[in-house]
Amino acid sequence: MTSSLSGSHSLKLPHCSTPPLSPRSSSGSPRFSRQRTSPPSLHSPLRSLKEPKRQLIPQFYYQHGRPPAKELKEQCLSMVDQVFSNYIDGLHVDEFKSITKQVCKLPSFLSPALFRKIDPNCTDIVTRDAFIKYWIDGNMLTMDTASQIYNILRQQGCSYLRQADFKPVLDELLATHPGLEFLRTISEFQERYAETVIYRIFYYINRSGTGCLTLRELRRGNLIAAMQQLDEEDDINKIIRYFSYEHFYVIYCKFWELDGDHDCFIDKDNLIKYGNNALTYRIVDRIFSQIPRKFTSKVEGKMSYEDFVYFILAEEDKSSEPSLEYWFKCVDLDGNGVITSNEMQFFFEEQLHRMECITQEAVLFSDILCQIIDMIGPEKENCITLQDLKGSKLSANVFNILFNLNKFMAFETRDPFLIRQEREDPNLTEWDRFAQREYARLSMEEDVDEVSNGSADVWDEPLEPPF
Repeated sequence: MTSSLSGSHSLKLPHCSTPPLSPRSSSGSPRFSRQRTSPPSLHSPLRSLKEPKRQLIPQFYYQHGRPPAKELKEQCLSMVDQVFSNYIDGLHVDEFKSITKQVCKLPSFLSPALFRKIDPNCTDIVTRDAFIKYWIDGNMLTMDTASQIYNILRQQGCSYLRQADFKPVLDELLATHPGLEFLRTISEFQERYAETVIYRIFYYINRSGTGCLTLRELRRGNLIAAMQQLDEEDDINKIIRYFSYEHFYVIYCKFWELDGDHDCFIDKDNLIKYGNNALTYRIVDRIFSQIPRKFTSKVEGKMSYEDFVYFILAEEDKSSEPSLEYWFKCVDLDGNGVITSNEMQFFFEEQLHRMECITQEAVLFSDILCQIIDMIGPEKENCITLQDLKGSKLSANVFNILFNLNKFMAFETRDPFLIRQEREDPNLTEWDRFAQREYARLSMEEDVDEVSNGSADVWDEPLEPPF
């Protein structure tokens, strides 16, 4: 699948190695009865009986959407007239935001996209009549919010949304959101932030993995709620779904650390270092075989930034459905839709070898297999399906046991304090907790570097003689 954004394989290197830290936050239809009539010449006495009336079925399908009810239409027209009363010639794009929020009840960051939809000829002005024709006469008014956003963002004649369709929303967000004001002078990282947000959206919502986001997928996801929250919250980091700058910072810094030559690509040797050499060679081979997902990179044996975003989201939250599907494809060696004990043993063999190398007490695979079966409780004991994994809360541990030694060891010696902490805030996902920890670590390192540089400047100054 080729990315429809500006292409992560042509990633421009920023002037500095990592993006700036985020500013610290302040806190069955009825049938018609057939009417039988007698010839008029017979004058049948039955004609004097009351004949049944035809049952009319109300129209339930409208090719261009259900038209608005009279009251709703009048209410909308009143609001439109009120806004346009001071702009007789029409609204420019910077004046149109009040229509987007007050009349359309949509997130303000959709305003430029909606404006261009109503003004396809780029006259740079939207009149009252043009808005009414699109929003009211076009029956956008009666659509649900997901359908409205879908129709505003999608290209004409296209039955899905592409990554590039979200770019105008991110451009407006970067230009106007107070939580991203500090980033406005650094165009390189504005682009990286926008791309990262869009990759995250497609990772979680585009479940088909085609790069073509359907209306049904948009409805089923939680993107719209996050977009609406953007207008209500000035701290961008509190919107942890998709838009958090701190989450972007963690992802990008992790990529930069692994990309040793900074060519904006990662190879096998780079990825094997991830998480302090946590992963096995066998699972890294499966990733680079592009089994779980086709790389967007056009360079043989190289992973692009977009590919890395999908990897890190899958690796750090193995309990999410996209992650379970990602790793299931990796472990399902023959691609027959089930994971057998032989396939699990294939991956665990390397784990066992690594444990022996660090003089860790070895665990027999037969014991591991029993533990996995107990955790998942599959329908059939001799194999595990994707549905079995999705039905268990312990599925993430299975994959960690098979190919992530550090997380396997942490699970075996898990801290009761961390377990209690997770229970106290169940709304946070594994990814949220990981990003929280990593951002704290990275920001501390940044502070230490700044202090060290400052100290070096002081100590490098020549000492003045005492007299």
